Amino acid sequence: MTVSEETGAGVLGRPLALPCGLVLKNRIIKSAMSDSLGDGQGNATPAQARLYERWAEGGVALSLIGEVQADPRYPEKPGNLVLGPDTDRAALRNLALKGQVNTAHLWPQLGHAGALSYAPISAPKGPSALDLDGLHCVGFSVEDIEALPAQYARAAKIAVEAGFKGVQIHAGHGFLLSQFLSPLFNHRTDCYGGEIGNRFRLIGMIIDAVRQAVGARVAVGIKMNATDQLEGGLTQEDALEVVRLLDQTSVDLIEVSGGTYFPGAPSSSDSTSGTGPYFLEFCKTARKATKIPLCVTGGFKTRMQAVAALTSGDVDAVGIARGLVVMPDLAAHWVAGNGPDPSFPRFSQTVPGGVTAWYSMRLTAISEDREDHFDLDLSEALQVYDARDQARCHLWNARFQSS
Repeated sequence: MTVSEETGAGVLGRPLALPCGLVLKNRIIKSAMSDSLGDGQGNATPAQARLYERWAEGGVALSLIGEVQADPRYPEKPGNLVLGPDTDRAALRNLALKGQVNTAHLWPQLGHAGALSYAPISAPKGPSALDLDGLHCVGFSVEDIEALPAQYARAAKIAVEAGFKGVQIHAGHGFLLSQFLSPLFNHRTDCYGGEIGNRFRLIGMIIDAVRQAVGARVAVGIKMNATDQLEGGLTQEDALEVVRLLDQTSVDLIEVSGGTYFPGAPSSSDSTSGTGPYFLEFCKTARKATKIPLCVTGGFKTRMQAVAALTSGDVDAVGIARGLVVMPDLAAHWVAGNGPDPSFPRFSQTVPGGVTAWYSMRLTAISEDREDHFDLDLSEALQVYDARDQARCHLWNARFQSS
């Protein structure tokens, strides 16, 4: 589709009204990443606040804070935030304040790593017990499951009290709620397993509990997979049924992505096909299944790709992650129609975990306003990243070992 620059500017800069009544000032969303900038004890830091302030100053309508935990026993990494009774509320309020300058929104992404919980600081637990190559976990009891909605609701309430305008429920990328949706992880034979309506049941309960906790005027979003990209995982047919079920809830924004962090699984963001953006065909069908605003995330490398996706009418917003890491003020340039597209790094060879580590350490550089001097290669980035996690594991265990 050919779209003029004038039309493109109008599409990207158009406000998006959410069902709850809140309005996003444009159609560019900073999708969640695990920023690993918590203090190792579940609290926000000045560096983390500066990171989201940078994106807000750079023109995004909404940023999402990845992997914010309601339960410290099942984190994704020791740099995660935890929203609980002993959270440093002053640090959290500062994060909300700084990340919402320039009329931006900042929402914590409420998650639970489940079977993918970080083993050095967790005892992984998922929908079902699994003993697979590289992945071992025990299964949730019914009592464990029934306690989850209240945990998410408490975390959401803490977020709103700190000044955040919304929350996102993380049901994608192979973490706990994604695991419940996936027959690869979920082998249950009770009312939380089997057909897709049962596998969705817990998510529906959590949405209801969160909405009751935060009220009608706070945004409640959700992130879901179009596909797990794993044999035996969530199919696109079942994912479309998830969209239909979400349409019957009070959700304000559905973000569509895909893939998992299952050991050895392919990552959409590391794809070498170069064909992105991803998941647009899924959204074209999903658009017919819901009236809730749709955001698609994955593979956007140029402004005109974003413009074409929005002009199609199949999605209402585009989610950008790595593009905003290499170019923090991308949103302002794309809305204005000036400046270059982001220039992504090219790595001659990769090491396992190296690309993720490189982007994570560049986030740290942005938070310290020194990204122009960031020159780590993959191996160096991975070494620093792993050392930081190792140091934080000691802090996390000391803080939460009795939780």
